[in-house]
Amino acid sequence: MIEIKDIKKSFGELEVLKGISLSIDKGEIVSIVGPSGAGKTTLLQIMGTLDKPDSGSVLLDGTLVHGLRSTALAEFRNRHIGFVFQFHQLLPEFTALENVMMPSLIGHVSPKDAKEKARELLDFMGLADRAGHKPKELSGGEKQRVAVARALVNNPSVIFADEPSGSLDTQNKQELHQLFFDLRDKFGQTFVIVTHDEELASLTDRTIHMKDGKIIETE
Repeated sequence: MIEIKDIKKSFGELEVLKGISLSIDKGEIVSIVGPSGAGKTTLLQIMGTLDKPDSGSVLLDGTLVHGLRSTALAEFRNRHIGFVFQFHQLLPEFTALENVMMPSLIGHVSPKDAKEKARELLDFMGLADRAGHKPKELSGGEKQRVAVARALVNNPSVIFADEPSGSLDTQNKQELHQLFFDLRDKFGQTFVIVTHDEELASLTDRTIHMKDGKIIETE
């Protein structure tokens, strides 16, 4: 489903990724761990098309993503990729329902269909009664579940998550971790998760260990 071949990336004279090759299967939940500066987030951003490698290739759902022009790449990202960040990145002026709908509306889905799908996902997240609330009226755990619903609304091929539970307390963290597996069981969703959370990493199907821009171990 995802094939990464010999990805290299430098920022100035700093070589951040030193030839990363990796395969991820559909429906797999993979964690990427390692010390700060290992290149984890840079790799995630390149896989998610938010950044470009200096060399190497990313094949996602049969498409060489970095060969696409900017408009086609944006459309591909909207349809095939979902993102969850450490800090939910919800738009404060919109309700939970409107935030979840946003990627569908950007993808030219009708407002009626976008709202129906967003309500279905919020219900699955246990947030049906919070749909009309704005982010400032939601708890940290609720905000992150809204962010996960937003990532899912266009039925993406993969969700890339960068420290998704890093800002949550223990209970909300455990609930979010369980949610990822529930979503995989219900929708066959693929997750690639950068995390420092050892508990989450231990639960995933596979853990990729990185250090100094290289994969040093897979378990």
